[in-house]
Amino acid sequence: MTEHKVATRGEWLDARLKLLDVEKEHTRRGDEVARQRQDLPWVKLDKRYPFETDEGSASLADLFRGRSQLLVYHFMFGPDFTGGCLSCSAIADGFNGFAIHLSHHDVMLWAVSRAPLEKLQAYKRRMGWSFPWASSSDSDFNFDFDVSLSEQQQRAGGAGYNFRDLPPQPPEQAPTEGPVADWAATTGTDFPTYSRERPGMSAFALEDGTVYHTYSTYARGLDSLWGMYQWLDRAPLGRNEARGEHDPINFYLRHDEYEDA
Repeated sequence: MTEHKVATRGEWLDARLKLLDVEKEHTRRGDEVARQRQDLPWVKLDKRYPFETDEGSASLADLFRGRSQLLVYHFMFGPDFTGGCLSCSAIADGFNGFAIHLSHHDVMLWAVSRAPLEKLQAYKRRMGWSFPWASSSDSDFNFDFDVSLSEQQQRAGGAGYNFRDLPPQPPEQAPTEGPVADWAATTGTDFPTYSRERPGMSAFALEDGTVYHTYSTYARGLDSLWGMYQWLDRAPLGRNEARGEHDPINFYLRHDEYEDA
């Protein structure tokens, strides 16, 4: 017998209509937030960022591939990683399907990581992905957009993430066992190395040969881009994140790591 509240169909409908009002307000508020994103001022980028791509060396402007808008997912895959972050991998599983739709709306989608291109290409083949993925290993791009920090920055603190300064996080004080250490191990690294990479997304515009930074978001700001979570939020148990607190590795895996994959 379930411990959840059980009702008649009529009682359920009354409760559902009340929730519908809340959902509609949430949708209207989301529309307003989207308008405010588009109204943000743009920042001209004069700095040159080199990238390595499947087609060779490229600039940030080259990543637009003839479009006027560029969306970059800052994928956590550092130079010392042997595999991509589990969360970033789950988010990126949705990219193949909608990247073509974005490209026909004058928007180019890329993933960018600091790992060497060869590592990214191998992981991309393993995952069966087709979206473009560039290496920023020889660039300040990740550091300038607050999704990577050096070990020195990690020790001293003050590097930015999610528009806040990070506190000092001396590597020798990091946990060597437990959930966060286990999570880092899925990328072939220890927790200090893993945590020097951060997830995020950034948007850019190209006008008359000039690139502008228009928007970035990090941490929970990525939730709405995570297709799996949007479906789980509508499932009876939701995200069931308490399960992940006890068993973070099996909370979700790379799509080829499930037993029935």
